Amino acid sequence: MKILLVEDDNTTLEYIAKGFQEQGYSLETATDGQNGLVIATSGNFDLIILDRMLPQLDGLKLLAALRATGNQTPVLILSALSHVDERVKGLRAGGDDYMTKPFAFSELLVRAEKLMQRGGSVPTKTDMQVGPLSMELLTRSVTLDGQELLLQPKEFLLLKYLMEHANQVVSRTLLFEAVWDYHFDPRTNVIDVHIAKLRRKFEELGHGDLIETVRGAGYRLRKGN
Repeated sequence: MKILLVEDDNTTLEYIAKGFQEQGYSLETATDGQNGLVIATSGNFDLIILDRMLPQLDGLKLLAALRATGNQTPVLILSALSHVDERVKGLRAGGDDYMTKPFAFSELLVRAEKLMQRGGSVPTKTDMQVGPLSMELLTRSVTLDGQELLLQPKEFLLLKYLMEHANQVVSRTLLFEAVWDYHFDPRTNVIDVHIAKLRRKFEELGHGDLIETVRGAGYRLRKGN
């Protein structure tokens, strides 16, 4: 999966780029509108993440020029301009989604994947398999080595996120934002409590080592043997 990120703030660009690369996406970047338009029209991208206010060529002008060429790559606009009129301008210019700064990366990731899915780039999945773990999303059922696991709603969502990012180190911040849907408080131990509950259920079936704690970084769901 290939994403073009056009963003002139280096801190924001590095933050977004690192996040998507950690999820396995390939990125190209541009720091001004003119260069961004050249790259967008010469490459084949699954998504373009576009800053609203750019040097040399404004983000909306870039978008209008891109659409004028017949390019229909999904575009997610990022902007510090949060007024409803600005959001309407962005959508009318050809944007597929509009997200205001500051933002949580977890939300940006979900919105980006939904846009790519809508464009046919990401297939809709109703089940997942990670090593001995199987999850059916429609029935919300989970089995481990073929034996059903009875999970509470938050445990299910936590495991779902870990399975979606299997063998990747997932930070506690991302887990908190994805499952509890509000900003992470470093003083809370709610994630540790739920991870411990999942581990106990895995241990009962002989797989207590599936969830690995990566000190100072987060957790990783291993695919197992």
